[in-house]
Amino acid sequence: MLSSEQVQQVADSIGDQTLTEALISGIRCEFPGIHFTYCMDDDIPEREPILSHSAFNLYLIDGREHCLCFTNNLEHATGIVIAELIPD
Repeated sequence: MLSSEQVQQVADSIGDQTLTEALISGIRCEFPGIHFTYCMDDDIPEREPILSHSAFNLYLIDGREHCLCFTNNLEHATGIVIAELIPD
């Protein structure tokens, strides 16, 4: 289970920094109880992000079953996808 405050804290920790593997690794250390995945936003199927920023979107992942799936339910969320936005 995640809270909206945790999601906002993750977004604030990323801020306007350039998304890199080193930054994502630092986020994982800062929030050890949350599973993070990093990808490009265009790799995400048509979904509404839980939080949008000019450089990235955050999506929630539910990992309670065998397979991971997207969710918008904070009570079911076990992880966050950090999806980088590339300007056109």
